[in-house]
Amino acid sequence: MVRKIKAKLVLQLRAEGLSGRAIAASQGMSRKSITAVLEAADTAGIGWDDVAQRPEGEVYALLFPGRGEHQSVFAQPDWDQVHKEMARVGVTLKLLHGEYTDSRAAAGEPAMGYDRFCRTYQRHVLVTGVASQVGHKAAQTVEVDWSGPTMALTDPISGTTTTVYMFVGCLPFSRYAFVEPTLDMKQDTWLRAHVAMFEAFGGSVPRIVPDNLKTGVIKHPRDGEIVLNDAYREMAGHYSAAVLPGRVRKAKDKASMENTVWHVTMRIIADLRDERFATLPDLKAAIASRVHESQPRTKSDASFA
Repeated sequence: MVRKIKAKLVLQLRAEGLSGRAIAASQGMSRKSITAVLEAADTAGIGWDDVAQRPEGEVYALLFPGRGEHQSVFAQPDWDQVHKEMARVGVTLKLLHGEYTDSRAAAGEPAMGYDRFCRTYQRHVLVTGVASQVGHKAAQTVEVDWSGPTMALTDPISGTTTTVYMFVGCLPFSRYAFVEPTLDMKQDTWLRAHVAMFEAFGGSVPRIVPDNLKTGVIKHPRDGEIVLNDAYREMAGHYSAAVLPGRVRKAKDKASMENTVWHVTMRIIADLRDERFATLPDLKAAIASRVHESQPRTKSDASFA
């Protein structure tokens, strides 16, 4: 349990005068874990003033050095240097991973794959508290999701309706969007929508950021390895991309996607609300027209390949 405890918060609450019992009751934490944090802090002579300006992950590492860390068989790059390189014009994680792989091969050491390289870099950013150099650069990321609101096809003879779902992709740097109407949200449809998106963009990017839906992500634990659907991983690999799902309950990880979904709801669906469509191609053409009208002038963060 200590592995998941918010050690910094515990020290802050104690500094504010709360007892271990009161902290446990107010935060829903186990008394055993809180006792472990307080005893570790007292043994190390660490108080709130010593950690007030440090990020949560660093505080935990100070109190429990080495705990919760997984020994990797892969040689680790200098993540601080990787972060500095990411701030330079034209540098991507894909480029840095290639350079890292070449250096490990020359040294006769095993190198981690691109997916793991990206996730470990993200973890480094979170633990050290530095600002990410990835989310604000072009040619890095496409965010994908199903739009919550749906549309419908109407049979002109019987009047019966068929629900139409919408796959949405967004290039966050330029806010360039792609919308694909589909008749279901099955895995095969999910993959085909990605293919259509990359064809529409005219290229791919190194990182695909989906939500944690089961058609793509089997398991996304708070700690440990993300488990992807095999077909989704293979599809991403075909486009030389890594799948990096947004963290559970962290909407800011896909803020541009959330805004794009809102845009789809408010502009496209609203604009077409009084029209009736009998076939999917007709609806697709109408949606494509509305999307085109509202697009920025360039999809400048597509990395054409």
